[in-house]
Amino acid sequence: MTNSVSSNRPEKYNIAAFFSGVGGIELGFEQTNEFRVVYANEFDKYARQTYQLNHPDTYLDGRDIHAVQPEDIPAERVDVIMGGFPCQAFSIAGYRKGFDDDRGDLFFELLRMIEGCKPRAIFIENVKNMVGHDHGNTFKVIREALTENNYFIKWKVLNGKDYGNIPQNRERIYIVGFDTQEAYDLFEFPEEIKLTTSLQDVINFGDKLDEVYYYREGKQNFYDQLKFEVTSQDTVYQWRRQYVRENKNGVVPTLTANMGTGGHNVPLILTNSGEIRKLTPKETFNVQGYPKSFKIPEGVSNGQLYKQAGNSVVVPVIKRIAENVAKALNESQGQSQLARSGKIAIIYTKMSGQFEGQSYVKDFVDSYDQALEKIKSYDDGLALLSGEDYLKLVKKRGNLEFYSIN
Repeated sequence: MTNSVSSNRPEKYNIAAFFSGVGGIELGFEQTNEFRVVYANEFDKYARQTYQLNHPDTYLDGRDIHAVQPEDIPAERVDVIMGGFPCQAFSIAGYRKGFDDDRGDLFFELLRMIEGCKPRAIFIENVKNMVGHDHGNTFKVIREALTENNYFIKWKVLNGKDYGNIPQNRERIYIVGFDTQEAYDLFEFPEEIKLTTSLQDVINFGDKLDEVYYYREGKQNFYDQLKFEVTSQDTVYQWRRQYVRENKNGVVPTLTANMGTGGHNVPLILTNSGEIRKLTPKETFNVQGYPKSFKIPEGVSNGQLYKQAGNSVVVPVIKRIAENVAKALNESQGQSQLARSGKIAIIYTKMSGQFEGQSYVKDFVDSYDQALEKIKSYDDGLALLSGEDYLKLVKKRGNLEFYSIN
């Protein structure tokens, strides 16, 4: 399936979403009233139950992404492809071998969908540490793969408490790409905003809840340590196997997919009545910025629900990014530049430290020598940076601006 690019703006932009989880990314985009989800894919059967309960009208595909073809998406066009793929080991050598040798790397399956659907925009969310994974190789491969497919990309690490007005310390990297330089130039990540949402807005400190959430003397062998250290309602705590971790500044620590496993990592609070309890699954979704109307399915274990919340996203951050994506798409009139081709890509990259940057293919040429001559002809005076030099410099986390050849 391919898209025919038109300057006529659609009523709403069509989204195809992969690795959907419970649909947090899609929800943030839909809250702008500029996008609609025409296809979602999620392999985990428990996450699908939560997704379907909250999005009963969305086409939800439960197959492994390896079995999905671009033409399976039930829409004439796909304007945006999005996904928060699991961060697995990537290798430059593996990528060079092509898809047949890299079925385990789920990013390449998402890339296959991008190549097949040719959307106007792409959106990727992942853990902050992806940029430094495998000494920088992982992000280098992702960046080059997207730009070589003619997408103009920008990325930035944003914290939920600083950009979503949600009291959770959650840093994630967001990658946004467009098929035209005009839309890319128009797009900017949102500005930092003041945190005004309090713990009391997302956590119920007053009501008596199910006994399963409480820590009691004789119930946990580490209760005495909890009782000694959990003393403030202005703080969220965690039991970390051998010690109590106190998270100050009135924010919840980063929710993780393994919280609750063995009784560990779930945020703990001191209630108004002086009792110690862990957050409920509903509260963990509150801490991700899900609306109060978000439903929790019956018959799904708390362990699975904690996993779903920990794997999810800060919805208000997604919404703010989505608003700027829509603005860039609405105001750009340029024709898609996806048809550019050549044997060798000259890639421009600018990095403002390790956690923010932009990149795109400046030119395609037919030989390495032509690439060198092209770079010399540019009036910006930027140097050609080898892959080896890049990996050395990126560790220093400074500002970089350079060309590379692939």
